[in-house]
Formats: sequence, structure tokens, C-alpha cells
Amino acid sequence: MIAIINTGCANINSVRFAFERLGVTPEIISDPSQLNGFERAILPGVGHANVAMKRLEEQGWREAIEQYERPLMGICLGMQLLCDYSEEGKIEGLGVINGQVTQLQTGKLTSPHMGWNTIQTVKQHPLTAGIVPDDQVYFVHSFAHTVNSSTLAQCEYGQPFSAIVANDNYAGMQFHPEKSAKVGAKLLNNFMQWQV
Repeated sequence: MIAIINTGCANINSVRFAFERLGVTPEIISDPSQLNGFERAILPGVGHANVAMKRLEEQGWREAIEQYERPLMGICLGMQLLCDYSEEGKIEGLGVINGQVTQLQTGKLTSPHMGWNTIQTVKQHPLTAGIVPDDQVYFVHSFAHTVNSSTLAQCEYGQPFSAIVANDNYAGMQFHPEKSAKVGAKLLNNFMQWQV
């Protein structure tokens, strides 16, 4: 059983449909007390970090997520909220994944970083099983996790940044696996198989 956490800050239908294509029917939950009833969970997110973090706090998700001991993965903004700190809104995150989220220094490149880009595996991990250097995934973001010891895979757009991160039972993908075709489906399937 997989839960998709609904904080009102994401289009959760595309995530739900991606799992359904894998033969899994997730349940969308809006009450933190429901979380422990699931074997794994997804925290999606779009929009501004300050607004999303405020909703998480107000709805009581911080404690539920911090105490969750099974696989939990953030997607896009959801990943950033799992980290220590975000420059966007200058907010303290949930702190379950080590690292800072900073504004991408894109130079002459367009911001936000939007579209397909290649990811490079930094560490072998069950989440990156079967991913090869030419694999591409779909990004939409202007802030990103700085590459550090939590980084499993990275990407470059003006600068290197973390594409996949993990710490203990928590993980995050900066891109949208639900919009990343066969590679995204492989990554979601890896998440479903991940044992912690």
C-alpha cells in the first residue's frame, strides 16, 4: 500500500496515474494520522517552498513525516521540503535529508530549468538500479539541492545539482518521474521495490 500525501500544493493526479500504470493503486491521504497505515509514501509538491512548508506545518505533517520509518520519497518541491533549508522563502525544511536548497545559477541559460536533461549516477543505490548515463528525465525548477553526501544522482544546468537524494528511509527526486516516460517508470518501480 502506497500513500500520496495531499497538502494542497501539488497536482497529485499525474503521480497517481503513473503508479496505476505500474499496476499499483495508491491512496491519496490528507490526514497525518493515516500515514503509518501505509508501507511507503510519496510527498509531491509544486509552487513556492514557503507556502508549501507552512501548509505542512499547519496540517501536522512535520511530526508524522519525521517519525515515519518506511520508504518516503519527495518529488520536485516535495524533495526540497525534506531537506534542511531552502533559500526560497528562507525556510527551515523537515531536515530528514541533509543539505541546502539554493537558487540555480544558470548563467546565460533560461530559468527555470524546464525540460529533459541527462542524469549521472554518483552512488549505487536500489533507487538508481538500472539507470545508465544517457538516461533523461523531465525537470521544472529554479531551486535545487546542492550536491553533497546525500546525492545519489546529479544533473547539470548552469551548475551541478542533485537529481536524486537519499538518507535512511527518505529519498527525493528533483525531476518529475511521473512525466519521465520509461526512465521515470523504472525509477518509480525501484522505489516500490526499495527495502530499508
